[in-house]
Amino acid sequence: MAKRHPSVVLVGRPNVGKSTLFNRITGMRRAIVTPIAGTTRDVIAQEAEWLGVPFEMVDTGGMFGASEDPLHELVLQRGHRAIAAADLLVFVVDGRDGVLPGDNEIAREVHAADKPAILAINKTDDKRARAGALDFFQLGFDPIVEVSAEHGEGVGDLLDAIVQRLRPMGQSAPAAEEHGEGDGPADPHARDKGEVAVSIVGRPNAGKSSLVNRLLREERMIVSEMPGTTRDAVDTVLTWHRRNYRIVDTAGIRKAGRVQRGGAVETLSVMLAQRSIEAADIVVLLVDATAGVTDQDAAIAGAADKAGRGVIVVANKWDLMKDRGPDFVKGFDEELRHRLKFLDYAPVLHISALTGERAPKLLETIDRVTASRRMRVKTPELNKFVAEITLAHPPASPGKQHVRVLYAAQTGVAPPTFVFFTNVATKFHFSYERFLVNQLREKFGFEGTPIRFHVRTRRRRPKGSEAGSGA
Repeated sequence: MAKRHPSVVLVGRPNVGKSTLFNRITGMRRAIVTPIAGTTRDVIAQEAEWLGVPFEMVDTGGMFGASEDPLHELVLQRGHRAIAAADLLVFVVDGRDGVLPGDNEIAREVHAADKPAILAINKTDDKRARAGALDFFQLGFDPIVEVSAEHGEGVGDLLDAIVQRLRPMGQSAPAAEEHGEGDGPADPHARDKGEVAVSIVGRPNAGKSSLVNRLLREERMIVSEMPGTTRDAVDTVLTWHRRNYRIVDTAGIRKAGRVQRGGAVETLSVMLAQRSIEAADIVVLLVDATAGVTDQDAAIAGAADKAGRGVIVVANKWDLMKDRGPDFVKGFDEELRHRLKFLDYAPVLHISALTGERAPKLLETIDRVTASRRMRVKTPELNKFVAEITLAHPPASPGKQHVRVLYAAQTGVAPPTFVFFTNVATKFHFSYERFLVNQLREKFGFEGTPIRFHVRTRRRRPKGSEAGSGA
């Protein structure tokens, strides 16, 4: 996949503040920040902009220094790939620590990469760091910028230095553009309206990272059989049939009690995964077909349904189920539907992220569900349909007065939201609401999306009042 913007890659020892600086520049809490060395594993990228110059900010994780992380070799491979693809390197050092042997090692690698580079001395809000800043000139970099990623001091100067080196690569600033001390990167939350945000969620080891890599056709995410490999919510834009999808790989979500016992890193990872559900258009719930559907899968699905997101259920590792026969497939789907009965509207796919079998069908299904979420039924067509349905099956009347549906309107999309105006009732029995929802789906589709439902009593105008009169 071709790069959309120049790549600016952060490198440095663990715990020098790369992830804090990444979050500060992008304006998003995408990278998890803890005092634990090696917290960041995947290569995390986020678009940013300064003075009209767009670029991709990349956090490579703790590539250098001693590590007890069993996945450290995979982290190194991903990091070296990011450096090789970089247009500009930002070497981050800890001003409080001074120059350490690890910094000299990284400096040699950065020089060997033969890329434009900037040295950023972090934590210079500390007096000790400011006093020792001159020592870093021995590393042989120009320019050197002093920053405090935690407090934002000097970050504007660093961004100025970044765009100054990106402009010769074909990036130009708007004419006569000025900025003041309060200026910052463009709002990264302003996602392209044409993009569809897809969050891949599920329990640990369901195959989320493998699926993302399969869709992207590149090894972007670290894949391991070790639970908890993915920690950050990592997203990448995928273009398919001229449409853009922002695919978000999330950490595996375990039960709340186990998450708490997992420590601060897992707690933050799960929090970011839950946030990605709320920010998504479509949630892909990945289920491990070898383990079947669990209560935790149902809990994750419930969060997506409650948030009003489109939902697709994907049974992964289906290559291991082939020899089970057609009766197994029928039984598996029946059990899945029973466990996730509140998601009867969600399509179910059987795929193998490992072999790629049926994986393209996921993008086709995402397209259909996206269209369903955004579909709007014309008011005359809706009311004709509602009149026919309620005449044949009128709502139950709790009192003596017969309940009649007078009018219906679709008041929103994503998710589709309907209001039914009645003569007396302000609430239908839940079974009748379910009946109406099922009838709407049967008539208009709404595949893969929850439907929101409201009932209102039409207000009667007081006798003697004139139309248009008011206080």
